[in-house]
Amino acid sequence: MIHRKRGRAPASAALAALLTLSAAGCAGGGVTGTPGGAGLRDPYFPRLGNGGYDVRHYALTVAYDPATRRLDGTAEITARATQDLSSFNLDLAGLTVHGVTVDGERASVQRAGHEVTLRPRADIEDGATFRAVVRYSGSPRTVTDPDGSEEGWLPTADGAVALGEPTGSMAWFPGNHHPSDKAAYTVTVTVPEGHQAVTNGLPGRAVTRGGRTTTTWRSAEPMASYLATLAVGRFDVTTIRTPAGLPVVSATDRTVTAKAAPLAARVPELLDWLMEKFGPYPFSSAGVIVERAGDSGYALETQTRPVIPYDQFTPGILVHELAHQWYGNSVSPASWRDMWLNEGFAQYAEWLYAEEFEDRPAQESFDEAFADEANWAFPPAAPPTAADISGPPVYDRAAMVLHKIRQTVGDEAFSGLLRGWAAEHRHGNASTDDFTAYVEEETGRDLTALWDTWLYGEDKPARP
Repeated sequence: MIHRKRGRAPASAALAALLTLSAAGCAGGGVTGTPGGAGLRDPYFPRLGNGGYDVRHYALTVAYDPATRRLDGTAEITARATQDLSSFNLDLAGLTVHGVTVDGERASVQRAGHEVTLRPRADIEDGATFRAVVRYSGSPRTVTDPDGSEEGWLPTADGAVALGEPTGSMAWFPGNHHPSDKAAYTVTVTVPEGHQAVTNGLPGRAVTRGGRTTTTWRSAEPMASYLATLAVGRFDVTTIRTPAGLPVVSATDRTVTAKAAPLAARVPELLDWLMEKFGPYPFSSAGVIVERAGDSGYALETQTRPVIPYDQFTPGILVHELAHQWYGNSVSPASWRDMWLNEGFAQYAEWLYAEEFEDRPAQESFDEAFADEANWAFPPAAPPTAADISGPPVYDRAAMVLHKIRQTVGDEAFSGLLRGWAAEHRHGNASTDDFTAYVEEETGRDLTALWDTWLYGEDKPARP
């Protein structure tokens, strides 16, 4: 991410009791479940995400009309229970739920803010795979983050763009919206003829009937929900391939295509360079979505296809967002406290690009960041509040941590760490403790002093 500033009514008590008795009587093997947790106790967003299950696949079918700003959706969620479940929660902000089934049977629904509680007719056994289908509609919300930036569903001049970091994906589909629960996605989108809908993964054939165009996109590799995007507008969509055959599908707003196309065409070249640094590209497609200036106000590393407003569409920012495909997207944070593992690596990728292509050694970038007092507001591994998880120390001071590792272990070992970290946790989640332990194990060094000063230290060192 780049910041440049940066239902239905609750059932009666009698009905709830009846449902409980019915569930206990109908559950296979006499299963007696308990409710899944409402929230995963993330350090900054404790109610985000839900316990008791692990989503394996989202099949989202949505229709959006920019003229009315109405979205109609059906979410088919395939998940595996991680406990005996009598009920479980989904995160959904604002939109109205019209009906829910679990394994084909109607389920009861309760709503409290963005928590949607589903109670199936029969309890779900620990380890069982189940399917929940949610029908919903409404005008999706724009969400204001604790730091004042906007996410969720952002109307644009000719459509809308969905950006979900850290909590905004719940504005357009229900799910388990914490980065620790990653899943595959199939998204089928219908928009008015003349508009295009672009999302993550690989597109199928677009079909136009009755003045509406429908396209299905598939993302086979696991994705955290905050990395899901949907851009609706008037785009020029191109598909090219890297020398290795990777499809690169990019979309540029038609008002900026002529100016954005040359840099968009460099995505294969930049991916090849990043693969030299970080190892094999972790996904089955790539690309970029370039919106007109001002549509979002920031760039975001949405999986396989970052969204970048034209006024920020520069080689450095493109490299930053593409680097996130390894760090943040494939290796995702265990919690939002681990955000520096996303941004530090992506920021350092910018420093490496400047070092190789702009005759600016990484040490110069380090010195500039060191001199900026904003980078010493707090330790990068311990943002004080949710409003700080995208603050300057999470970017530049986090990149300084990596540079100090490079200076300590040498270029060859550092290169191995970059590639090895991406491979070690490919398509998974990792924490700060995972990273520090990994570096020390791989290098055979005790780096306590480095972590204490650069990663966790409250005070600025006397000199670099």
